[in-house]
Amino acid sequence: MKRLLTVIMLLSLMMIGCQKHSPIVYSVNKSDELIQYESESIEESRFMESLEEQIKIEESESAAIEQAAIWTKKVPDKPPVKVKGVYISSKVAGAEKMKTIVEHIDATEINAVVIDILEDKGHIEYKMGGELIDSIGSVQETIPDIDALMSMLKEHNIYAIARIVTFRDPFLEQVKPEWLNHNNDGTVFHDASGMTWINPYNREAWEYKVQVAEQCADAGFDEIQFDYVRFCTEKGMNNVTYTDEETQGMDKTEIITEFIKFASDRLADKNVFMSADVFGTIIGSYVDTISVGQDYPVMASAVDYMCPMIYPSHYGNGNFGLDVPDRHPYEAILGACNASKKDLALEEVEGVHQAKVRPWLQGFTASYLSSYIHYGPEEIRQEIQAVYDAGYDEWLIWNANNEYQWDAFLPA
Repeated sequence: MKRLLTVIMLLSLMMIGCQKHSPIVYSVNKSDELIQYESESIEESRFMESLEEQIKIEESESAAIEQAAIWTKKVPDKPPVKVKGVYISSKVAGAEKMKTIVEHIDATEINAVVIDILEDKGHIEYKMGGELIDSIGSVQETIPDIDALMSMLKEHNIYAIARIVTFRDPFLEQVKPEWLNHNNDGTVFHDASGMTWINPYNREAWEYKVQVAEQCADAGFDEIQFDYVRFCTEKGMNNVTYTDEETQGMDKTEIITEFIKFASDRLADKNVFMSADVFGTIIGSYVDTISVGQDYPVMASAVDYMCPMIYPSHYGNGNFGLDVPDRHPYEAILGACNASKKDLALEEVEGVHQAKVRPWLQGFTASYLSSYIHYGPEEIRQEIQAVYDAGYDEWLIWNANNEYQWDAFLPA
């Protein structure tokens, strides 16, 4: 027994001594079978780590859904409309050209328009007032007669959606710089285009955006759509800081969802529907979700419609198993819609509201890509068919110049 104890002590001392030196590295001639076995073991280990990470993500999302269940989504007391719509800029909406647009709509299956009201540069596009809005001074009357416009849309039974650009707002730099994102040195943050962004933790800015939305409801819009309801993700954002007092322990997805709930309650009281534009890439992607602050299934518990922007040109090569997604409009849209269905189904909770999905489709040719195809009537029709084949029945078409392929749409 003493001899055994002595041996154990000596071995222990040797092990301690070895820790002070670099580990011994042996050169081994491995067989092909051993190399293959080790490779498979590494892959299995990586898979298990990935699986564990996915489980953690799903548990986190489930907790968020359960938390959302405490807050009850108010649903407008009016029948919904199955929307087939197009985007219209405020410049077109306020001009004679709008009458031509309405004539095209009357002749086709299109029954809705999304009109810029608080646009990308922070301007409100028709005359509205109120103490807070007046103090900002962002009104410009690009649409000179909102009542006449709304009357025309109602007369032609066109569903009207007001687009509100939310957290990107360059106009506010001159009047409310304290509402904006700031760099570590205290200067206002600008993105690559020189645009400034609202600090999503700033609730005073929330009030401004929602008051604009409420006045759109009063003007007769059927639905309010919030765009850019997210954090900026451009270069330099790592220099932007948020204080503990601002965040109060809330991460990006939590504060964006909190804004959505805030706006949803106010607009439900106006009896209008509410929708949110979101990046298509957040669907099923934890990295993109935490980067922009948009949690797809959680946000779906707080709005009436989710509008993922699933333009094929916005997906990198290889997505959905496609070499260049832009060159495969049907397959890209079908893949994105199926991913949406899966993501929402995984987080569906009985008794908790879940929004309908109304995706944005590509109505333009992405000639800025190194490899692309022309998007004409056939390509747009393929996108629409993919939406239907995935089980969804509403869609919106985006073309920034409002130059639509009207023969892509079925007759009225």
